[in-house]
This record gives sequence, C-alpha cells and structure tokens, in this order.
Amino acid sequence: MATDKELSEFLKSVEKRAFKRTAYTVRDDDAALDIVQDSMIRLAEKYFDRPPAELPLVFQRILSNATIDWFRRQKVRTSLVQNFSQFEPSEDTGEFDLLEMLEAADGSAAAESAADSVSRSQILLAIDAEVALLPARQREAFLLRYWEEFDVAETALAMGCSEGSVKTHCSRAVHALAMALKAKGIEP
Repeated sequence: MATDKELSEFLKSVEKRAFKRTAYTVRDDDAALDIVQDSMIRLAEKYFDRPPAELPLVFQRILSNATIDWFRRQKVRTSLVQNFSQFEPSEDTGEFDLLEMLEAADGSAAAESAADSVSRSQILLAIDAEVALLPARQREAFLLRYWEEFDVAETALAMGCSEGSVKTHCSRAVHALAMALKAKGIEP
C-alpha cells in the first residue's frame, strides 16, 4: 500500500508529462488539465491501496480511459467523427531517435550557443507539432514508449492492446515523424 507521501510524490512526478501527453491527444489545454486532474483524483480515491510500484501503470490506464471517455463525450456533443489516420505507414526502415538528435556535442545543454539554443527550441516546436498530428493510437504508443519510457509490455497493458500492436503503432509513429521532420529539413 502506498503511503500518502509516496502517492503525492508520484503524482508530482507525473503531472507535467501527463498534461503534455493529454494535451497532444485532445489538442485542448483546458480539457487536458481537467482530464489529468480527474485521473489523479480517481487514482487517489480508488487505487490508494496499491503498492507504489503499480502506480505508474494504473495511472496511465486511468489517464488513457479518461481521455477515451472525453473523446466519446465530444463525439456525442458534436456528432463529428474525427479521423486521425492521415498518414500512411512509411516504407523507410531507418531508425530515428529524437534524443540522440537533440543531444549537444559534449552531452550538455549548457554548452550551447544562443544560436544553437534557438535552433534547438525551433526543432522542439516542430517535433511537438508533428507529434500532435500523429493518429491517436500511434501518438499514445509513441509517448508511452519514448516519453514515459515504458517497455513494450507495460505500454500494451496501459493501452489495453497486444504487444504486437504497440510495436506496430510505435514503428508507424517513428516513421511518420522521421518523414515529416525530414521534409522540414530536420534530420538525425
């Protein structure tokens, strides 16, 4: 059973990433904030008796379900079906690692010049924009695997799908991001 302090520390450690991930998904900062807050409250109210090691997966599942519920409510309210599958899978088999691309020459951000810092900020904004354009399931798999650093099994559990589906979604997301960023002149 997680103590109040452990639960509080866990929630503090995930709040910013959870907000960013949800904002990417719903594309509305106010709605994302509501979803994250509701998910945190649900975790604290209903799953406080879980061991601390289980909190990350339980929280991600709650957050995913809350996000899906938000989309369902939006669909009913607006009677629109949004199509997130705008991209075709890429034939390119090259790997693309965002972290390697953005790492400074000596491994620290402090060594960057002002021009490098501005360039890095622009690249990060371009990456943010492209991640936001990914189809929902690809974006969710990508963010869980590479942002939250979950392994394939944890991601599958959080998303409620098979490990093979996670691998497919991640592969398609990485290829779509690599193609979109390459088209903007950003290469690893």
